[in-house]
Amino acid sequence: MSRAAQFSYITLNFHLTPKLSAFSRQFNVNGSGKFYSGFTDITHLRRKQKLLSVVCNNSAPPPSSSSDISSVAKIRSEVLSPFRSVRMFFYLAFIASGGLGGLIASTRLIAALANSSGTTEVPEILKGLAIDLGAVSIFAFLYYRESIAKNAQVARLAREENLSNLKLRVDEKKIVPISAFRGIARLVILAGPSAFISECFKLSAPFTDGLLERGVLVIPFATDGISPNFEFEENEELEEKISRRKKLWQLAPIYATEWTKWIDEQMKLASVSPESPVYLSLRLDGRVRGSGVGYPPWNAFVVQLPPVKGIWSGLLDGMDGRVL
Repeated sequence: MSRAAQFSYITLNFHLTPKLSAFSRQFNVNGSGKFYSGFTDITHLRRKQKLLSVVCNNSAPPPSSSSDISSVAKIRSEVLSPFRSVRMFFYLAFIASGGLGGLIASTRLIAALANSSGTTEVPEILKGLAIDLGAVSIFAFLYYRESIAKNAQVARLAREENLSNLKLRVDEKKIVPISAFRGIARLVILAGPSAFISECFKLSAPFTDGLLERGVLVIPFATDGISPNFEFEENEELEEKISRRKKLWQLAPIYATEWTKWIDEQMKLASVSPESPVYLSLRLDGRVRGSGVGYPPWNAFVVQLPPVKGIWSGLLDGMDGRVL
């Protein structure tokens, strides 16, 4: 997959004849500040072609601390699997007990073989030794499997924490990390050439309302450095529809180097060709829900995800699907 390192952030620029007001929808960032999204007060729209373009500039990302991310991932792992450490402790205790019993049985076996009068005890000693060695083998295998699962979980959580620290531009004045959308939106990340992103934009059109009702917001990342153009034919009758389309596609990643590094790591782990366009969907809690090569299944998102408002809000927040 080709990369454009010189591009460091992407902003959305809507070329409109009518005036646009400030963003109206408010999100709570880290429980304190607010930022605004969604265009309002679009008046006097005439039938004309509107262009949504992507503008790229160069900027250096802020420094990050991998040690902090690692510690957070370990803490989250303990919270998600609170009894894993207890199980691993008992596995080690049983391994030590079995090893000690095997050592004692081995000394008895040597003594019995050295003394002809103790040959009658050899079968019983061998039986006990076999039990000890079997117990050591079984609990060593269980400990090894638990350790592999723990390391895999910590690595996955560390990748999710790295993802949560990537930055997004909401408007000209607001830049927030992905973690600011936890509990607010289900993000869908698209990574691929400009043509792929433009086609994803077209395919999402029939599902715009359903996706927004389920809190879905799209993050398009053009890996070839070419700005994708999203074109509309709009008039006064389509004012609300166009506004919702812009809300769905309002987010833009910045610091392209960091985004490229994270996406390359995920594709390498998944054994996906670097040239393949991919999508990745997040749950409300910010964890990875699903991913794949090619176009995202917009229709499946509408069917599978519960709405974020109404009587189902909160109750089904954890029903986003299994975590990858």
